[in-house]
Amino acid sequence: MRPEVLNPLFASADSLKGVGPKLEKPLEKLGLTRVKDFAYHLPDRFIDRRVVANLDDAGIGENVIVPLTPTQYRASRSGRGPFNVMATDDIGNVVSLTYFGRASYTAKKQLPLNERRWVAGKLDQYGDALQIVHPDHVSEEGGAAFGATCEPVYALSDGLTQGRLQALIEQALGELPELPEWIEPGQLAKREWPAWRDALLLSHKGAHKAARDRLAYDELFASALALMLVRADNRRRKGVPLKGDRHLRDKLRLPFDLTGAQKRSVGEIEGDMAQQHPMLRLLQGDVGSGKTAVALHAMLIAVEGGAQAALLAPTEILARQHYETLVEMARGTGVEIAILTGRDKGRARESILMGLLDGGIDIIVGTHAIFQETVNYRNLGLVVIDEQHRFGVGQRLMLQQKAKGTAHCLAMTATPIPRTLTLAQYGEMEVSRLDEMPPGRKPIDTRVIATERMDDVVAGLQRHVAEGKQAYWVCPMVREHETEDIAAAEERFDALRQVLGENAVTLVHGQLRPEIKDANMARFASGEVAVLVATTVIEVGVNVPNASLMVIEQAERFGLAQLHQLRGRVGRGAEKSVCLLLRGNTLSETGRERLALMRETQDGFRLAEEDLRLRGGGEILGTRQSGEQAFVVATPEQIAELLEVAHDDARVLMERDGGLTGSRGEAARTALYLFERDYGVQLLRGG
Repeated sequence: MRPEVLNPLFASADSLKGVGPKLEKPLEKLGLTRVKDFAYHLPDRFIDRRVVANLDDAGIGENVIVPLTPTQYRASRSGRGPFNVMATDDIGNVVSLTYFGRASYTAKKQLPLNERRWVAGKLDQYGDALQIVHPDHVSEEGGAAFGATCEPVYALSDGLTQGRLQALIEQALGELPELPEWIEPGQLAKREWPAWRDALLLSHKGAHKAARDRLAYDELFASALALMLVRADNRRRKGVPLKGDRHLRDKLRLPFDLTGAQKRSVGEIEGDMAQQHPMLRLLQGDVGSGKTAVALHAMLIAVEGGAQAALLAPTEILARQHYETLVEMARGTGVEIAILTGRDKGRARESILMGLLDGGIDIIVGTHAIFQETVNYRNLGLVVIDEQHRFGVGQRLMLQQKAKGTAHCLAMTATPIPRTLTLAQYGEMEVSRLDEMPPGRKPIDTRVIATERMDDVVAGLQRHVAEGKQAYWVCPMVREHETEDIAAAEERFDALRQVLGENAVTLVHGQLRPEIKDANMARFASGEVAVLVATTVIEVGVNVPNASLMVIEQAERFGLAQLHQLRGRVGRGAEKSVCLLLRGNTLSETGRERLALMRETQDGFRLAEEDLRLRGGGEILGTRQSGEQAFVVATPEQIAELLEVAHDDARVLMERDGGLTGSRGEAARTALYLFERDYGVQLLRGG
């Protein structure tokens, strides 16, 4: 039951004036579907402008607001060139207000001849003449009254303008209620933070660090509190202790010995599963560090203890891959392993459902189909979740419900997560880390190459394919526009088909229908196609041992962790693998450092820590994954600075200040609902 005071914030976007069907799509792309989303869509930056009396007071390259009087219109003869409005300031300086494209109509309307107007824009010099290209604003009112001295600049999507979005955000800010204070009073005073509503208003008005920090802290606090409630609830639940007697594990004939890290992790899992309350453990391991072998040991412990185990994968391709790997690894143990995905229909599906119900199936692998209403287990004792970040805490809890709330839970992720962020995203779990590589994994030869050498790279690809090998080609990430990502990928796909032949190349990107995407991936995985061109949607964990070349275009645009994830798609077979990072000409210092680190190390945990240091803001780990996005406001620096404080504050509230009862507790409950961490509250009510 969401507190009523929050209802205006959860009203849908179309309750704002001016939002019709036409705007819905571009707004949805930005995640702006409710009033609250607009209020939290904080500016990327601000344009600071100075009000000047005349152009003598302004510097070239400066953003100014100045009174000008238009004196003449000048259009080019061909009609193709710019449209110029010549204007003078109050002391006779001449400036050209220059418009391109079809803007001449607007220019004449906004700037009637011989009528004084206030003009905001950037003052430039073209030859000897002063000019302002496409003024940002024109107004009849006085300078400061213009309100444009400090103007927010927001992230946009196709079909939206700054003005349009600004007006919608203004409306949303007008809906903000006053909320009770959930931050501990001493903390609030010490940091001199504004109240919640003021912090949001200030964050849209200028670069107010205190206001932004407060908003980040709110988010971290709600998250920490929810995870604490999940953890406390888990401790209260009665689990079924599962102790293995090794009769199945002793029959395993794996082609390799477990590394020290794998043995340590199996020991930690075994200890957890023998406890009275259900295990909640995260297994972090780099690409290729052997998580599957650890998961298999965990599942065999469950089966030895008389229970069933389920492995949940985020996509059908990954589910099939896990199934094949587990069947191969567990050969000789006599354990019955099955797979269930949304595609399984009719008799085959019926027999799997029967096997789960009567206990004939020991281990089931699948997509979320394994947790549908119609699927019931005789005795589900362990749930293993692969690629943890794809499933939010809410989904995790739903899975445990299937096991009558008592199943042990092992989550796995191949995204190496810096320690600070592990606490933020998985604060309710114990963590095991696989921080050493199995022997025999060959390092991947990583090279940085300038884009000018594209012809050499394509020639190298031709030779590679002629030898019967496969390759990935990942196209650049154009941050603002997914459509441009796809255009870049389609262009590269066409170019490579011309060189390698129609049937040698396939394409995968986010806008393809899932069945086409799966079919194209499957053609590549089976070896029917030599080259897979993709945007960054290449699934984590797709295993094609014959693919030994990875080309990443405009590699400087990617985060370190993402480059590392992509590189991990190769190096899985006997062949020596190569990863080519193609870089553009304009490399920032950070970009250069990032690419140098990729050459220098293949340790994902080290890269993740460095990524956090280099990247600072932006998307955590450069991942654009689905599942629950961890934080909307908090940047990695803010997480590093404020997370532990927020955790301590949440702990104090739970242990000293009476939990979610009392006035601060009620306020904290409001915060849980505001940040949609209300699964925490639901647990208090018993699910």
